[in-house]
Amino acid sequence: MKDPFVHLHVHSEYSLLDGAIRCSEIAAKAAEWGSPAVALTDHGAMYGTVEFYEKCRACGVKPLIGCEVYVDPLGHTCRDRKGGNNHLILLARDLEGYHNLVKLVSIANTDGFYYRPRIDHDLLARY
Repeated sequence: MKDPFVHLHVHSEYSLLDGAIRCSEIAAKAAEWGSPAVALTDHGAMYGTVEFYEKCRACGVKPLIGCEVYVDPLGHTCRDRKGGNNHLILLARDLEGYHNLVKLVSIANTDGFYYRPRIDHDLLARY
């Protein structure tokens, strides 16, 4: 028997202009393919987290909660576009990690939004 595959980078319908699959379809496909778990890593947002979690649990697939964040090395409040937006996949290991991820994404969307929701290295170290 082959080793099971766990996809750790999936964008759902909540990744605007980047993902099209619905949370229920992610869970169903993972179960159909015999995957023990699957991660949801939408761009800069966690809107689908609860729906994804519930659908995966109903299909017997372990939901891995994450987010693909944008990291600006010049600081999340910097309005100079020279820093760039580096992509980073973050996955929550436990409930504390989930709370930290929610905090990071919230800060990115409220304080760090400049074209995209951004965080920085200091926020990563703190949360």
